[in-house]
Amino acid sequence: MERYKFMEELGDGTCGSVFKAINSETCEIVAVKKMKRKFYFWEECMNLREVKALRKLNHPNVIKLKEVVRENNELFFIFEYMEYNLYQIMREREQPFSEEEIRNLMSQVLQGLSHMHRNCYFHRDLKPENLLVTGDVLKIADFGLAREVSSEPPYTEYVSTRWYRAPEVLLQSSTYTPAIDMWAIGAVLAELFTLSPIFPGESEIDQLYKICCVLGAPEWTAFPEATNLSRLLNVAYSEILPANLSDIIPNASTEAIDLITVSMWVPYPLRDPLELGLNNIAKPNLELNLWNFGAEPDDCFLGLTLAVKPSVSDLGKA
Repeated sequence: MERYKFMEELGDGTCGSVFKAINSETCEIVAVKKMKRKFYFWEECMNLREVKALRKLNHPNVIKLKEVVRENNELFFIFEYMEYNLYQIMREREQPFSEEEIRNLMSQVLQGLSHMHRNCYFHRDLKPENLLVTGDVLKIADFGLAREVSSEPPYTEYVSTRWYRAPEVLLQSSTYTPAIDMWAIGAVLAELFTLSPIFPGESEIDQLYKICCVLGAPEWTAFPEATNLSRLLNVAYSEILPANLSDIIPNASTEAIDLITVSMWVPYPLRDPLELGLNNIAKPNLELNLWNFGAEPDDCFLGLTLAVKPSVSDLGKA
C-alpha cells in the first residue's frame, strides 16, 4: 500500500471506510476501501461476496475493482474513482432533473443491473448512495450484500436501506428473488423526479404503511413465504386504496409512471430464469424494453415475469 497516498475520507460504513487516494507511481486517482476486520488468510479475502461478484462482473455501468491488497492482516480494495454519488447530486439540486437526464441515468442503472442478473447476481442494497456518477457516466457500486441467484435460503434478514426495501424483505420472507433490486430501482426512479424519497418510512411497519398509501394494500396471496404477515395484517385491514402516481409525481411522463409501477407490487414470488430453466419449464417473456428511456431501444433482462411496453402506442414505431 506504500504506493497509495490517502487524500481524504469519502465515507465510513459498518464494514469499512472509503478514502480518495492517489497512486504515486501512475498519478491515478483511485478509491480505497479499507475493511475494518482483520484477514489472516488470502483465501478468506478471495471468498468475500464483494470480491467474487466484482471479479465476475465487468461492465461499463458496474464499478471496477482494480486490485485487492492484504497487508499486515489488513484488507484494501482499490476501485476506480467516481466523483459523486446520486444522493449527493440530488441533495444539491435546486431544480428537478429533466426527463432526458433521468432517462440517461436510468438506462445506465438498468444496463448495469441487467448485466448483474444475467451473470446470476443480485445486489440487495440499491440506493442513491450506491449509484456513483462522474460526468454523464453512472456505475453501480458497493457489492457487500450481493448474492448469487442460485444461493440457498434463508437469506439475510437485513437487506438494503429501509426506504428502498421491497415488501417481501420487510415481511421477512424466507426467500426472495432479484425482483427486490427492481423494487429499489422503482423507488430511486420516483425520487429522481421529486428529489424526495417516495417511501420515507420511520420504522418497518411505517415503511409498509407508506408503501400501501401509494400503491394500495397488496393481495394476501402475494407473499406466501412471508414469516411476519402480522405486519401486513395491521396495515391491510385499513383497506387503503392506491394513490394516483401521476398526482404524486406530476412531472413524470406516462412511460416513467409505467416503469415505476411495474417495478413495484409485482406478485411474489417472481420466478428467475435459472429456476425456470432448471425445472424445464417454458420461459415467460423476461424482457423490459426501455423504448423511451435511452437513446435507442435496449432489451434488459431484469428477472421480471412480464413484458412491459409504454402506454403510448406509437413509441414502438420509432
